[in-house]
Amino acid sequence: MSTRINKALAAAGVASRRAVEKLIEQERVIVDGKPATLGQRVDYNSDIRVDGKRVLLEADDTRSVVAYHKPEGEICTASDPRGRRTVFDSLSAWHGPRLVSVGRLDINTSGLLLLTTDGELAHRLMHPSHEIVRVYRCRVVGGISDSAQSRLLSGVKVDGRTCSFLSLHKEKSSGGANTWYTAKLAEGRNREVRKLFEAVGGSVNRLIREQYGPIKLDRQLKKGQWRELVPKETAALAQAVALGKD
Repeated sequence: MSTRINKALAAAGVASRRAVEKLIEQERVIVDGKPATLGQRVDYNSDIRVDGKRVLLEADDTRSVVAYHKPEGEICTASDPRGRRTVFDSLSAWHGPRLVSVGRLDINTSGLLLLTTDGELAHRLMHPSHEIVRVYRCRVVGGISDSAQSRLLSGVKVDGRTCSFLSLHKEKSSGGANTWYTAKLAEGRNREVRKLFEAVGGSVNRLIREQYGPIKLDRQLKKGQWRELVPKETAALAQAVALGKD
């Protein structure tokens, strides 16, 4: 079954559909020995090369998404020259098409990590224009003042940009040396939650992602375990970023 080349290469994780179109315009995509054209249809038997490197397509382009409960101490890259454990070590039992992670969680952050066989879905879920909401539980040393909490909602400077939480609630069970907060934001830049608290003098010593878009962390899913989302959940993710199957 053939499909449009921009969709096929996006699903293979090369780039977003729009970025693939730019690669085609620059004649960096070759199909069966000839420069690709916009709108061209290809299938898994096509010899497709991007900058000289062959891209293999799956015969079945069915979209799959995996929800993984990432523990602290794992990194989100496919391999690590320092020999640290990666999330893909725990996903070795996955025998479907290649998975790409939807964003990353740093080594000291645990919680929900989504991975998908659809590169275009991953690109859209990560792109700031779609404003996909993320929810985190944050344990802060000593807590922060009410005024600092207000500043985090109105906006503070992080790496030269004004950033803020959509909502920030102190949990009632908080007490002692640490204070727990539930934070919601619509971007997932590198270490953004930690940097936001640092901007008002807070220090996060534990961070757990509880939700990504419409998908929540499954309480029955122990750390290091994963499950494939059911079609209804996968469809909800695609709908959140206006992505159809065609």
